[in-house]
Amino acid sequence: MSTRTLRRLSAAPAYLFLTVLAVVSVFPLVWIITSSFKSSGELATDPIGFWPDSFTIDHYTRVLFDLGILNNLGNSLFIALSTTVVTIAVSSTCAYGIVRFFPRVGQRLTQILISTYMFPPILLAVPYTLIMISLGLINTYAGLVLAYLSFSIPYAVWMLTAFYQTVPVEIEEAAQVDGAGRFRVFATIATPIVAPGIVATAIYTFINSFNEFLFALLFINSSDRMPITVALYSLSGSEVLDWGAMLAASVVVVVPSVVFFLVIQRHIAAGLSEGSVK
Repeated sequence: MSTRTLRRLSAAPAYLFLTVLAVVSVFPLVWIITSSFKSSGELATDPIGFWPDSFTIDHYTRVLFDLGILNNLGNSLFIALSTTVVTIAVSSTCAYGIVRFFPRVGQRLTQILISTYMFPPILLAVPYTLIMISLGLINTYAGLVLAYLSFSIPYAVWMLTAFYQTVPVEIEEAAQVDGAGRFRVFATIATPIVAPGIVATAIYTFINSFNEFLFALLFINSSDRMPITVALYSLSGSEVLDWGAMLAASVVVVVPSVVFFLVIQRHIAAGLSEGSVK
């Protein structure tokens, strides 16, 4: 038996474990998708059955055209994208400044910044709500984005500081010798080098903002400005749960995120590996 064959046989238990883990992880999503095509009667008589007896798109028609879930999905995308753009613009400049101008103080500063992430959001719910009321930002996108920025920017600065520390100083000094200013060095030399890290940070920020529920529930009370997370929760508020609509709405929300994540997962892996090398 060759060495290559022995190596494959020794790795077989690990592959088997990973396969079982993948099946267990993916099964709930697949069950939600197949169940969303069941009729209301079948959901009532056989709620845990995996495969529908007959496929129907009635729940999707109701969710997309009667309940207007696409408007809520657009609200979530707008809020998450706005938070991500502002977070990356602010945190990248802060992280670069910390690494290049205050390296010793910056190390302590990033540790203090990341400590803000340790506060449970429920502790900040009342003070944040009072601040938003006093600023007149209740039921506005700006109020929600402002709340998300208070969490996302400290974490993004902490992440990007590690990435900017991997940029060799010699490259920046060579660009300055050729006449490049400090901002040009930051924008055209350092930032392209840490682009995988910026992509990973942006994705992390986007997913957190897109999935956030507590502050969206507290700050937004208008159905036309409601994010998708609160819209999904509102489907469970009636006396009779509309399981078909809830399942179809969950698929509408989850599947695009999964496809997006599969497309850009290579950038996430590249960003994490770049950040781990100093």
